[in-house]
Amino acid sequence: MNQAHTAGPASGHNVVVVGTQWGDEGKGKVVDWLTDHAQGVVRFQGGHNAGHTLVIKGVKTALQLIPSGIMREGVKCYIGNGVVVDPAHLLSEIQRLEKIGLEVRSRLFISESCPLILPFHVEVDKARESLRESSGAGKIGTTGKGIGPAYEDKVARRALRVQDLKHPQRFEAKLRELLALHNAALQGVLGGQPLAFEPIFENAMAMGEQLKPMMADVGYLIHQAGLRGENILFEGAQGTLLDIDHGTYPYVTSSNCVAGNAAAGSGVGPDRLHYILGITKAYATRVGSGPFPTELDIDNPSSVGHHLSTIGQERGTVTGRARRCGWLDAAALKRSIIINGVSGLCITKLDVLDGLKEILVCTGYTLNGRHLDILPLDADDIAACQPVYESWPGWSGSTAGLTQWAQLPAEARAYLERVQAVIGAPIDMVSTGPDRDHTILLRHPFQR
Repeated sequence: MNQAHTAGPASGHNVVVVGTQWGDEGKGKVVDWLTDHAQGVVRFQGGHNAGHTLVIKGVKTALQLIPSGIMREGVKCYIGNGVVVDPAHLLSEIQRLEKIGLEVRSRLFISESCPLILPFHVEVDKARESLRESSGAGKIGTTGKGIGPAYEDKVARRALRVQDLKHPQRFEAKLRELLALHNAALQGVLGGQPLAFEPIFENAMAMGEQLKPMMADVGYLIHQAGLRGENILFEGAQGTLLDIDHGTYPYVTSSNCVAGNAAAGSGVGPDRLHYILGITKAYATRVGSGPFPTELDIDNPSSVGHHLSTIGQERGTVTGRARRCGWLDAAALKRSIIINGVSGLCITKLDVLDGLKEILVCTGYTLNGRHLDILPLDADDIAACQPVYESWPGWSGSTAGLTQWAQLPAEARAYLERVQAVIGAPIDMVSTGPDRDHTILLRHPFQR
């Protein structure tokens, strides 16, 4: 018998939180609520193009890169290798949290393997979007923060990583080569201006000195935490339908947003992912370009779309852009549940539907005379899909702030029960407002 592995299985219980729509589902609030039962929170993909808004005792805090667990005293926060890190933004976010009295640096651990986002990535990102627009190709809808170009360098095996900040000579040599490449693209194809080497190098070295105490072997730290019996929460960014492989390509983000990437993006095995919590709005929203079968008009003041947009305060945390709004798409949600292996769902923003006389839910589509009960894979097919709706009566009472299932209006319970039946996954939580206490719990994700 092989006795080489003597450490034994990890004893902590771990939960992955993922968005199951086009992002902006309210993951930050749910992560913050769940960290009452966790000792660590991990970000495993994306960059500061993500945005989580937390409301705690009426005070609103927006986070973009640092895990939401930072709002809970004593909780460790890990930025995994799957995240692309803009060091200037990270330090700015740390300082902003410190100004409101939070201890951050002793609780934040950054993987040395994270690729860096540097100023030329941002310039390339913005120039490409401008070129797409001027050529008539149409914008992808990126945030212009350099996320995509940084991931491209990672895949091309030329990225500067967090660990390179510890080695000035190595960093200098790699930076000269990488900057020359991106400057050539900026000048030759994108019509931009080249960036100077010295300011980028000097700023990076200065920021590296501040980041060194937080650099860590994140995957091994998470492994050790499990051996101590600690519960870990893996916090996804964006949403499944923006996943680079499984989303509405090419109108997607540059990373894998799905639950399986919690393992690869943090350096632990998939056997450490014990429960997958999918976050879903009671309706649907999308920021940026791309197909959206259940989209409604948000500009007409008398429309349902305008109601969802205004009552839901649907503006992007990072960009400030108005989100497109529509009815809940259960056929798309079904695809997300399959991809992620969802254990249970949290339905958020149920209170936004208060006062609507009729509520529709998309249960499938017609496409070229065929009926589909799940979102297709091709973006052109998705754009051509005609949603098939079921109608449910709305409710006049308020669901805002409710904490018990029995307190919900009968019509709200019937709506949620029908959604549950269509998608084939249990609803384990319902969020009835932005504060961490505005939550109905049916089954706790950390329950073994």
